[in-house]
Amino acid sequence: MTADGPQGFDLGKLLAERGGERYELHAKYVNHQLPRMLHTIGFDKVYERAEGAHFWDADGNDYLDMLAGFGVMGVGRHHPVVRKALHDVLDAQLADLTRFDCQPLPGLFAEKLLSYAPHLDRVFFGNSGTEAVETALKFARYATGKTRILYCAHAFHGLTTGSLSVNGEDGFRDGFAPLLPDTAIEMGDLAALERELARGDVAGFVVEPIQGKGVHETPPGFLRAAQELLHRHKALLIADEVQTGIGRTGDFFAYQHEEGVEPDLVCVAKALSGGYVPVGATLGKDWIFKKVYSSMDRVLVHSASFGSNAQAMAAGLAVLNVMEDEQIVARARHTGDLLRGRLAALVDKYELLHEVRGRGLMIGIEFGRPKSLGLRSRWAMLQTARKGLFAQMVVVPLLQKHRILTQVSGDHLEVIKLIPPLVIDEADVDRFVDAFTAVMDDAHGNGDSSLMWDFGRTLIKSALRPGSSSGAASSV
Repeated sequence: MTADGPQGFDLGKLLAERGGERYELHAKYVNHQLPRMLHTIGFDKVYERAEGAHFWDADGNDYLDMLAGFGVMGVGRHHPVVRKALHDVLDAQLADLTRFDCQPLPGLFAEKLLSYAPHLDRVFFGNSGTEAVETALKFARYATGKTRILYCAHAFHGLTTGSLSVNGEDGFRDGFAPLLPDTAIEMGDLAALERELARGDVAGFVVEPIQGKGVHETPPGFLRAAQELLHRHKALLIADEVQTGIGRTGDFFAYQHEEGVEPDLVCVAKALSGGYVPVGATLGKDWIFKKVYSSMDRVLVHSASFGSNAQAMAAGLAVLNVMEDEQIVARARHTGDLLRGRLAALVDKYELLHEVRGRGLMIGIEFGRPKSLGLRSRWAMLQTARKGLFAQMVVVPLLQKHRILTQVSGDHLEVIKLIPPLVIDEADVDRFVDAFTAVMDDAHGNGDSSLMWDFGRTLIKSALRPGSSSGAASSV
């Protein structure tokens, strides 16, 4: 101790002294390809602070966040209600994670979360989306006594081994075999679903109501019909709402867009954290949980060391409070309809713009082959080098010229995905549409003077080099 207080770790001092080394430290000690990719596409910014849907750099420049940390920042960055809840729970000095008591916060959080899915009864708390999916896979297998899980082609359900087994993208799976013997079907293919169910070994079908990769909705009526088929064959419907849930699509859960759909298990995470303390949750029916935890001997048969910790529970409760008090779900629906409508109105204006789709504030902007000869030849040049380069060409000037952070919706896809904080307002919509229009004007301009196409040539050179990272701004 000194007159100034206890000595020891000083976070502010450490960041002041070493914060400027961020990219070098990451390259040396963490993922060396991440800074390489960021340098290649010009995303190697230094952000100093953030609030709501905005970042600021050291020069005070404002950036609009249309990525939300891959959907984590649903209520915006550093929401004061969530911050206060975390300060309060730390100051309370609770006897947390004793493992042999029942603290009140997990029960209170589960009760509140289940109020948004009244057909479900219990919650398992983990720490991430992939853990929520792993829980659902284990519970479905144990509860049904069957082994195989069905999933959709191009799905993303996580990157740990179980969830990777139901990941529909080879790029994530390559080199990690053998995985579990699960089976992909095309989204919307009820005949394929019924054919697989007829084999009698299917425990469940896991599905994103809107796929993150490409932003594709399940066809109308598909989830309800799939549910009926699954239950007829004593299998479970598992809704992966890790990205689509917690208000993202204009309803609290995306499956609620379709009447009569009541999944047996629902996986949530991301936005539940408030952007602070990771939390994942698997909601399920009472009989499923009672089968898994069938005796006192099995009380810890599935658990997570940091699951139900007080900080995560406090953050989650605060997020749900904000969702209600600020009518976030209705705001996401209204703002999403406005943004999607204004972007869709540009499709007829720009021949490189193919389609705008999605729900709420989960929007996909797809680019496609133009009709005019000049644009068509430039498009073909990009496609030959690497599919997805045009979308990257749009993402980069949005950040570099307009200070708007976006993402490509998947590797080798000509789709940009918008998943901004749910608190964006009409001024943010105006800013994005104006910037996107300017980028499209440039893309449709003269090839020799277009900065976009000049950058495209740089991307082509990068794409043709071994070990290229030029398509790497895609997402989960």
